[in-house]
Formats: sequence, structure tokens, C-alpha cells
Amino acid sequence: MYPTLRPIFSLLLGLFFLIVGHGLQLTLVPLRAEAEGWSAFQIGAIGSAYYVGFLAGCVGTPYLILRAGHIRAFMALASAIAAAIVAHPLWVAFVPWIVLRLIVGASLAGLYMIIESWLNERASNENRGLIMSIYIMVNYGALAVGQFMVTQAPPTAFTLFALATVSMALASIPLALTRQQQPAPVALVRFRPQVVYRAAPVGLVGVFGSGLANGAYWSLGAVAAVAHGMSTSNAALFLTIATLSGTFAQWPVGRLSDRMDRRYVLVALLGGAIVFGLVLALVPLTALGWYIVAVPYGFAIAPIYSISAAHAYDRVPKGTMVETAASLFIASAIGSIVGPLIASTMMQHLGGATLFLYTAVIYAALAAYVVIRLQQRPRQQDDPKTDFQRSAAVPGGGTIAPEPLDPNDPNVATPPPSADNIHEDAA
Repeated sequence: MYPTLRPIFSLLLGLFFLIVGHGLQLTLVPLRAEAEGWSAFQIGAIGSAYYVGFLAGCVGTPYLILRAGHIRAFMALASAIAAAIVAHPLWVAFVPWIVLRLIVGASLAGLYMIIESWLNERASNENRGLIMSIYIMVNYGALAVGQFMVTQAPPTAFTLFALATVSMALASIPLALTRQQQPAPVALVRFRPQVVYRAAPVGLVGVFGSGLANGAYWSLGAVAAVAHGMSTSNAALFLTIATLSGTFAQWPVGRLSDRMDRRYVLVALLGGAIVFGLVLALVPLTALGWYIVAVPYGFAIAPIYSISAAHAYDRVPKGTMVETAASLFIASAIGSIVGPLIASTMMQHLGGATLFLYTAVIYAALAAYVVIRLQQRPRQQDDPKTDFQRSAAVPGGGTIAPEPLDPNDPNVATPPPSADNIHEDAA
């Protein structure tokens, strides 16, 4: 394992600091907005603005990398996201926060893309599964650490925003000092949803529905918990437990889906998400009760995107993996933009706990669609099957395709030589 990890250690260390800061601000921002007395719709709008920025970053970052190289692009984006995070408590108003969330989303998308394309270059057919598994563990572990840090100070204090800024700034150091050669391939986004839908309708609809529900959950979950009567610390702990549970769900659920029709696994996950979402929405629970329900709820909702994506990869032609990854990811991002707006409108008129009622409705509609598709096209014994795509499990990631990038692929561009590309592995 050591020879595999040594070339990517600086990437993983930078990723850890980046996602700790991301997890902290992801939970902190809606809690601070709620403490300022903003409406549920305003909080949902800033959540949607983050995903609009994320989508823009996915489209624009490849061109930034082509212009400046991976390291310079990473430094620029890390500086932009750190500045945007620390600006939140300095300018607490709705319109400025919309702009800041756009910057944060676009910058984080670019930083994810740089790290993932670098990992793509370092991965081979022999170690790809190991590298992707470690990538997910670091990502989810850092996310949980960042969410838990919200419990260490009140959301109205400057302290937590400062900690998020420091963590994201530290992410630049390992990559700035690395002597590893920069990767060449950069995946360019090409969005052709009709092609994916014809090949795998459940895959495309599944990732879109996941965005509708899970995008609202990430944007408003802490606010819903506070509206239920929990403290901000308890709400952050609830999200942390759900995140950790979702982390542990990826391997067994992925392995199970490799052995049977993934659509059956998806229906089972959606059923759990419906049941435990309704419990959170309708059953009066103590803080301990919320923690207990967070375990099966996080276990059910976290793999929905990755199972849907894996089903799509089973069905699309082998040479279109990069294009399919882009189409699925953008479909999910569009759902994540719309979801918080719909959910926040419901919460404003019907109460905070209706967030989980909203997600249950989305999951129920998606489950009904999958069941209909199962009746229309039962799985055949000769249906192709790819390995479960571990990278699709990462929240916000997804630029890693489930196969090595081919520089001759029309969706892959190769940057011109630059001074940053001359460094070879010191080892």
C-alpha cells in the first residue's frame, strides 16, 4: 500500500484540509443565516446559489487548468474560496451571500476537479479501486470532522468562519510544495442527457432525483433540525452522524449492487429513505432520537447517487464513460439547484420539519419510477455489468470516470507543456 500512497500523499493531505473547511462551512452557513432570522426561502436560495456556482465551476475549470496548469489553478481557486468564506461574517446580507456562495461553489468544483484528475493520472488498472476507496474515506472523514467542528463555537461568532478559512488555506501548501508531475488529461464537460436517458433512464432520473432531495438536505438539514427544537450543536452532530453512516454504507451497498440488479438495491434504499424521512418529519423525537434515526437515514440516502450512476455505466457504450460522468453529474447539479428552492418554500409555509417530508415525497416518486422501469425492462442474464463506481459516492465529486482517461478521447484535453510540468517524482 505504501508505494501506492506515496505519490498521492500530498493530494490526499490537501484534500483533507480542503474538505474539513468545506464540511464546516457547509453546515455553518445555513445555521448562521437561521440565527440571523432569515426566512427559509432565503436560506434555500443561498443553498441553490452554491450549486449554481458548482455547476459553473465544473464547466469552466478545465479551461482554467488549460491556461494555468493544475498547481496554479489550485492556488487561485483556494485563494478565492478562502477569501469568500472569511467574507461571510464581514458582510452578513442576503445579496452578498448569494454572490459569495456562487464563488464558493465554483471554486470548490474546480478544486475537486483538479484533485480528481490528478488521482486519475496516478491510478492504474491494478490500484484504481484502492486509490478510489482511500479517496472516499478521506473525503467523508474530513467532511464529518468539519461538520463536528460546528459544535465548538456559536454560529454567530467569527471563530468558525476563521477556522474554515484557515483549513482551506492550508490545503494549498501540500500541492504547492509537491514535486510530482502534473497530470495531462483534463475532462471537458459535454452534456448529452438524451443519450444517457435512452441507454439508462433509471440512471439519469436517479441522479436527478438524488440532487432534488439530497441537495435540499445538505442545504437545509441543519436548519430543519434547529426548527425541530435542537440546538445548533445537536443539529451539527445529527448531520455528522448521518454523514459517517453514509460513509460506511458505500462498500456493502456497492458490493451488493454488483451481485444483483442495481435497481432492486436502489428501491430498497429509497424505501429506507422514505420511512426514516417520515419518522424525522412526523414523529416527535428527542435529540437522542434524532441521532439514532440519523444512522439508517444517512445509510439509505448516501448511496442513491452512486447506485444510480453505476446503473448508468452498466448500460452506456464503453467508450462514452467520460461523457456519461459529465452528463450524470450535471443532471445531479441541476436537481441540487432546484431542490433547496422547493424545499425552502415548503418549510417557510409548513414548518421546518417538512424538509424531510419533501425528501420522502421525492424518494417515493423516484421509487415508483424505478418499479415501473423494472416491469418494463426486467434484467436479462446477459446484461453488462461494471464494477461499482466508488468515486460517485463522494458528495460533490464525480469527475473521476470508472476507467482510465484516454488522451485520444474527444472529451479529454491535454494542456500544453509548462514549467510546472517538468518536475518528476523525487522518489
